[in-house]
Amino acid sequence: MTRDLGLHTLGRWTTDRSLSTPERIAIDDRGVRTTYRELERRAVCLAQKFVTAGFGVGDRIATLSGNSADQVVLFFACAKAGLVLVPLSWRLTPAELGEQLSIADPALWVVEDEFQTLAEQSNAQLIVPVPTVVMGPVGVEASIERVVRRDTELRGQTPTDDDPLLMVFTSGSEGKPKAVVLTHANCFWNNLALSRTVDLTSADTILAVLPQYHLGGWNIQPLLAWWVGATVVLERTFDAGRALQLLEDRRVTKMMGVPAHYRMLATHTDFDSTDLAALKLAVVGGAPMAPSLLRCWHGRGVALVQGYGLSEAGPNVLCLASEEAMSKIGFAGRPYPHVNVKLVDVVTGEEIRGAGDGELLVSGPSVSPGYFRDSSANAQAFVDGWLHTGDLVHRDTEGYLKIIDRIKDLYISGGENISPTEVEQVLLTHPAVAEAAVIGVPDDRWGEVGQAWVVLQAHAHVDATELAAHCASKLARFKIPDTFKFTPTLPRVGIEKVSRQQLRNQSRTAQLSLREEE
Repeated sequence: MTRDLGLHTLGRWTTDRSLSTPERIAIDDRGVRTTYRELERRAVCLAQKFVTAGFGVGDRIATLSGNSADQVVLFFACAKAGLVLVPLSWRLTPAELGEQLSIADPALWVVEDEFQTLAEQSNAQLIVPVPTVVMGPVGVEASIERVVRRDTELRGQTPTDDDPLLMVFTSGSEGKPKAVVLTHANCFWNNLALSRTVDLTSADTILAVLPQYHLGGWNIQPLLAWWVGATVVLERTFDAGRALQLLEDRRVTKMMGVPAHYRMLATHTDFDSTDLAALKLAVVGGAPMAPSLLRCWHGRGVALVQGYGLSEAGPNVLCLASEEAMSKIGFAGRPYPHVNVKLVDVVTGEEIRGAGDGELLVSGPSVSPGYFRDSSANAQAFVDGWLHTGDLVHRDTEGYLKIIDRIKDLYISGGENISPTEVEQVLLTHPAVAEAAVIGVPDDRWGEVGQAWVVLQAHAHVDATELAAHCASKLARFKIPDTFKFTPTLPRVGIEKVSRQQLRNQSRTAQLSLREEE
């Protein structure tokens, strides 16, 4: 049986751009610029080396690298050769990386020299270490000169639309990590949908601050930018001061970040003096933007497009246009083009039509075919062509959707269901509060009660009594947190998402220690 022609494979994107706009800058990596001609030349060279070394369609190439031009070259080389890029997080421990390596089972691990020690410690966790090459300053192409994969029978085959291209690990903090597989077609349709909502052209300059081990580092602007011939300014880590400097110096026109990024930018001492005239649009993901932060950025003339997504969906699912931001505060928007959604009752599974609350289900060509080698997780998440997101959402009469909370994060106090997100949004309206996270903790009387973890604004002072009174002015009594804990930072996973599970673990540990002392 012959393999179908890959009409939607991403390896052709750099080929097309190298012919139409060869001298345009594709990547600005800390001042080192790569043209589309050079990006195509390097990606073709590396793809050929992979094929010559015996790597074939479906082989997984793991990486441990900061955002870099080398990793972009590697992505497009994998796209051309039919390989699967598995970018791993350098923020993980050796034990965590070892677990992800055992799941992904890569044929090769390409490691930036900065993370060589971490890679060695991670490989030591495995019975059979993954063959590893260190990517130094000479470029990724030189790193695999002496690598040979001898046990493949797929040498030289051309990738098709349904072949896997990206494998990313979900940011969930409970249970075994899951590797989400995305095909060429998934990435194609995701970026096509994004292009119908975010007007990105070859004249744009994109600031990319999301880490490339997260799907947002690829499928929310950067890949679309390389498809249309724009320039991507790559940043290895997020620093508000440097980001503001780049926004001005590189005349950045579009960017993407999470609310925490925009808050850090807006509160930086250089924010008011930074020239943001070129920045026409900023995409926000991960959580809703606070009204005060929306007004701040709108006041600087920057349009904010908000949305909702998850890795399993490619990730883009919902989008809220900038002109609707103030009239639909707290909403994530309506579905992207080519994305289908429906709501189902969390108990009965029956579909909810029109306005109402229920679990959000997603389908469409950008939705992942499933988790890698995890039939149990696939059976729970992917049912009859629909992805079960695990998110409880509200749909209004106009079809706009608001994320209420993760179903597993809801807690029950005295028989009442409470959404941590609702309480967090109220806490964030207090001028002294910079960040807040709420969890449910066991209680002998009510079953569970709320516990709020609060990060204060710099030089701000407030106590639990004042915060409780603030909540009482806006929330029913049973929703007011029972306790308030003040902390300098909140634990995070993925793209700066607060990890409520880690907070629950900390609370549980503290309670056990208290009982032992008693």
